[in-house]
Amino acid sequence: MKRMLSGVVVACLALVVAAGCRGGGQIYEVKEAAVQTATGKDASQDQVQKAIIEAGVKLGWVMAVAKPGEIVGTLNVRSHTAIVTIPFSSKNYSILYKDSTNLKYNADKHTIHENYTGWIQRLDNEIRARLTAVGM
Repeated sequence: MKRMLSGVVVACLALVVAAGCRGGGQIYEVKEAAVQTATGKDASQDQVQKAIIEAGVKLGWVMAVAKPGEIVGTLNVRSHTAIVTIPFSSKNYSILYKDSTNLKYNADKHTIHENYTGWIQRLDNEIRARLTAVGM
């Protein structure tokens, strides 16, 4: 019985150590996603910009127009910061990694903290939802 209990304890410790040492996931990026509206009509560049900014703000991102056709989004979560560049036109947009703080970014392996992927996916989903509503 003691041997079995000590085996369980060792297995649990191994799991805790493995969970603490796990690496990040591959950097998730959205590349040239098509701008699609519910009506099928083309959106203007201003409408796309507005949809991206509103989507980001709703999710807690600080969105800043860097230049025409490009927005920089910054998300601060506790001690973590993610910065993305969002180039866009009336036809498509991308969400590209720019910089981060305290997110285990590894440039050689192109990996980052696993939460980053969820943040980018939620931002992309919200942008798509707002673009769908353009022209309605």
